[in-house]
Amino acid sequence: MAGNACSLCRRRQEVPLPAGTVQGLTIGKLFFFFFPSIPPFADDSGDEEPASQSDKSELHGTLKTLSSKLEDLSTCNDLIAKHGAALQRSLSELENLKLPAESGEKIKAVNERATLFRITSNAMINACRDFLDLAETHSRKWHRALQYEREQRIRLEETIEQLAKQHNSLERACRGAPGSTGSTGTTKGSVQSAKGEASDEDEETEYFDAMEDAPAFITVTADPKHHRRSGSNLSGASEGHPEDWNLEDSVFESSNQSSYNESCKDLLPRKRRRSRIPDKPNYSLNLWSIMKNCIGKELSKIPMPVNFNEPLSMLQRLTEDLEYHELLDKAVKCESSTEQMCFVAAFSVSSYSTTVHRTAKPFNPLLGETYELDRLEELGFRSLCEQVSHHPPAAAHHVFSKRGWTLWQEITIASKFRGKYLSIMPLGAIHLEFHSSGNHYVWRKVTSTVHNIIVGKLWIDQSGEIEIVNHKSKDKCQLKFTPYSYFSRDVPRKVTGVVSDADGKAHYVMSGTWDEKMECSKIVQSSHGSAGSEGKQKTVYQTLSPKVLWKKYPLPENAENMYFFSSLALTLNEPEERVAPTDSRLRPDQRLMESGRWDEANVEKQRLEEKQRAVRRRREAEAVEALEEGKDYEGYIPLWFERKVDPITGELICTYKGGYWEAKDKQDWSSCPDIF
Repeated sequence: MAGNACSLCRRRQEVPLPAGTVQGLTIGKLFFFFFPSIPPFADDSGDEEPASQSDKSELHGTLKTLSSKLEDLSTCNDLIAKHGAALQRSLSELENLKLPAESGEKIKAVNERATLFRITSNAMINACRDFLDLAETHSRKWHRALQYEREQRIRLEETIEQLAKQHNSLERACRGAPGSTGSTGTTKGSVQSAKGEASDEDEETEYFDAMEDAPAFITVTADPKHHRRSGSNLSGASEGHPEDWNLEDSVFESSNQSSYNESCKDLLPRKRRRSRIPDKPNYSLNLWSIMKNCIGKELSKIPMPVNFNEPLSMLQRLTEDLEYHELLDKAVKCESSTEQMCFVAAFSVSSYSTTVHRTAKPFNPLLGETYELDRLEELGFRSLCEQVSHHPPAAAHHVFSKRGWTLWQEITIASKFRGKYLSIMPLGAIHLEFHSSGNHYVWRKVTSTVHNIIVGKLWIDQSGEIEIVNHKSKDKCQLKFTPYSYFSRDVPRKVTGVVSDADGKAHYVMSGTWDEKMECSKIVQSSHGSAGSEGKQKTVYQTLSPKVLWKKYPLPENAENMYFFSSLALTLNEPEERVAPTDSRLRPDQRLMESGRWDEANVEKQRLEEKQRAVRRRREAEAVEALEEGKDYEGYIPLWFERKVDPITGELICTYKGGYWEAKDKQDWSSCPDIF
């Protein structure tokens, strides 16, 4: 028995387990979205890399312990056999002695029991030996199967890499073929001439396959001199001459970030804000034990440790949409509603730029939690958010700018974890109104998808369409967020769209990426081109040179160790005086996490959630009591917002009812609930 056990252990030590058998296949990168700092999940091939030195040491230690236990079992087996034989000999000797009849019967009964015990012990030992032999046999089979699957994956990766290289070679060959560029021809607006006039840069060719599913179009950069001579004779041109573009340059050119500082001279000097937070610690966590029951459930209903979070709440993330608020300040100056629409469209895209590296989830706000961002003297606006519902989670947001605009929204986040990816669907409309013109814009957010949840490096994509409508002038902008495809020629994270007036006439083409920049090009002529691959007729737009409306700010130094926060995000949780006692900055678990004290933060998070559950149970009991007494029960009522039917969308939406900033001036927070 001992020999079999020890040989089994030696053979298991000689045959190493395939890389990732335990961590790679059981836990893998299943929940890297919530906890990106775990070292084994840091690269694309972590599931297939050889085990680290610590993993090998742990494996060898486990095998040594198992070997020791098997040796103990063998020793116990020998002792049972030895002492059992000695016991039977003693009983046999007692039977041979001349004893009273009654004693002889008792000794005989004990002898029979000892024999049965020995038979049972031998059966148990034989069963253990058979189990070990069977485990050894199947262990070899499992090892071969896993090794085969690993080799198959490696071959598949090599095949895909080879196909990608061949695809690139064919693409270069097609571009260099004699008939691929076409002539610069005289047929205006045709697809062939458009390609002939365009350069080989991506900016000139990226529109070619831009929107196969949506109304397809192609843009061609027109010669400004040519159109100045013949602009009045162009069929289908926008109202006015192409020279009008130069009249608008003063507004569009001011959209670069360097000129924005000049426009803020009328504001007071900005307060010095913090530029860094403590580096993110590196904590390990048994992910599978926490997350194995999460598949298919609503993410907001799953208790999560802070290890999956970033030290910001959802209310602060919602406020982060205002990072490029200067686009709206510039939109105020636009006299043309279609021109203003271009800035609003760029603003709607800019809010996604912070998500490209931000893979950790924000804290779910407690019911009644608030967050204010008062930058009225520094940047001209102030913002207030309140968590108005817990199930489903919903946050109301209101922003007032003394530079001429107001923004409000109520956003509900619906999220589903599907095992391989996570879908995040923001529900609710965003409203933006300009004070002087009365232009009222409404749009909704697209779906965010977190890919490679199980295998590979985590990455986030935005996909879908945004329709921005000016409900006063009836202007529209259709923006398409093209989903990423490995085999597509499109630029990753691409966004394209067209701004049109109430009559459906196109005025501007929007183009860019949601993580980098957005441009707009004024349309001077439009014509119908050839049909696309699915039979849809494409529209060819001849445009003037594009103008950059928005460009992403560079990330701060050391951002990769600070949750990839932007300069604005680093200041959102900065302690501030005179805020409401329900403000997210005062949330203790979030503050502890930001300081790197994650164990204490997890304990505090559990306390806050249990406190919230107790309040909800009490509220439910009050509702039952009111129902039994035949009384009406209103349920939870938000403190700073009230529910009204939106006259434009017809939806029930929480809008700001006032009182917060007045309460802050008086420092009268007596109406605030005790949630922390």
